[in-house]
Amino acid sequence: MAQVLEFKLPDLGEGLTEAEIVRWLVQVGDVVAVDQPVVEVETAKAMVEVPCPYGGVVTARFGEEGAELPVGAPLLTVAVGEGAEGHRPAADPGTDGGAARAGEQPGAGERRSEGSGNVLVGYGTSEAPARRRRVRPQGRASGATAGSGTAGSGTAGSGTAGAGPSGAGVPGRANGRVRAAEPVDGPVPVISPLVRRLARENDLDLRELTGSGPDGLILRADVEYALRAAAAQGGRAARETGPHPDGTVREQALAATAGAAATEPAGVAGSAVSPGDVRIPLKGVRGAVADKLARSRREIPDATCWVDADATELMRARAAMNAASGPKISLVALLARICTAALARFPELNSTVDTQAREIVRFDHVHLGFAAQTDRGLVVPVVRDAHARDAEALTSEFARLTEAARAGRLTPGELTGGTFTLNNYGVFGVDGSTPIVNHPEAAMLGVGRIVPKPWVHEGELAVRQVVQLSLTFDHRVCDGGTAGGFLRYVADCVEQPAVLLRTL
Repeated sequence: MAQVLEFKLPDLGEGLTEAEIVRWLVQVGDVVAVDQPVVEVETAKAMVEVPCPYGGVVTARFGEEGAELPVGAPLLTVAVGEGAEGHRPAADPGTDGGAARAGEQPGAGERRSEGSGNVLVGYGTSEAPARRRRVRPQGRASGATAGSGTAGSGTAGSGTAGAGPSGAGVPGRANGRVRAAEPVDGPVPVISPLVRRLARENDLDLRELTGSGPDGLILRADVEYALRAAAAQGGRAARETGPHPDGTVREQALAATAGAAATEPAGVAGSAVSPGDVRIPLKGVRGAVADKLARSRREIPDATCWVDADATELMRARAAMNAASGPKISLVALLARICTAALARFPELNSTVDTQAREIVRFDHVHLGFAAQTDRGLVVPVVRDAHARDAEALTSEFARLTEAARAGRLTPGELTGGTFTLNNYGVFGVDGSTPIVNHPEAAMLGVGRIVPKPWVHEGELAVRQVVQLSLTFDHRVCDGGTAGGFLRYVADCVEQPAVLLRTL
């Protein structure tokens, strides 16, 4: 007899608490194999194809494309075992209906033979995790089944417009306004700690909301929608502190929608708003970058030093390398090789600060991050063990990671764990910058454009290829002498590439 197993959104690693459904790769009624990708999701770090650990017939999907789901929320259900074909829907196979109820779970012993052989962070190879029991808010219909396709069920897999955060058809939203649910006693249906924190920081009572997720689960999109709706109701944040008569959330909460702090002067969120303004949610990659940069500015006492260098000889050395047989060597690979040699001399800059232990942690390896601009925003892929790679290997890895970044295929593991960052902002046609340190790293080397400039060379005025180098560093890990020594060594290698031979 077929068993219906529920596959939940797994933990995709690195503290990520939610993901947005970009594209479903299967339909209800499709037969899937173990470890077959079933959905493409976007996290704050990367686009990921999520494989299903079960093989069988898809009986229900949860979430429309564009919807955000928290880690642990159901993605789909699969009928496995003998008789699974009988779970194919008799009606339109494109709907997210299905004959199975999301709550039907076999015992742990019955699942072991159906499990995936691979591991995605958050679920194992032999036993599916026990389904978390959710408490329904009082007053909600209890008879709706997950993925049943009924508009009143409030499930993300209903196949109705109410599954998304747009507002139309979503429980608790009517005519673009947020409708309060009946206050509930007991736990509020929220899984994501990010959602709770967002509500808490903006003085929003989650009991006043009806979630659009499975079983009335309150999603981040619900909280953000409530805050945006409150902002649009006249910009009265500075004048009202209590709830509206119609039960909508407090206007005062709204400074947060534009990213304002709770301590921001009253009226800032409302006074500058005009009908033609455009609000762009800080989410996905852009939101992750914003959070990281803000944290870096809050926590790291950074300083910047810079120097101009004559890069003529470096460019000649590269041309000579590429004139010989073999793969071409990129400029960024040579700069990376210079960075790793400099970090071997000045290991203070290849470190991080453990604020809780009040210790500086110096790394014995160099995982070199490099800034890459993509259509999805700025990302920082990481070249693992860059100190152990030669120029040819670095060139190949930079090319691979850059292509993956532009295609949105970088994994969370390829975007995290860096110990030092190289930022080549010269590609944007600028000479200098004071970059923000990529938290929790301790330093970043910036490289401007290489352009012909007047330069005194061997006592004579000449036109040389000149570049500006800048180093932004955490002043807690070292003083200016160390930072200056590092930058001077980098400049010496740029001006006289033969200096590198002493470290090879």
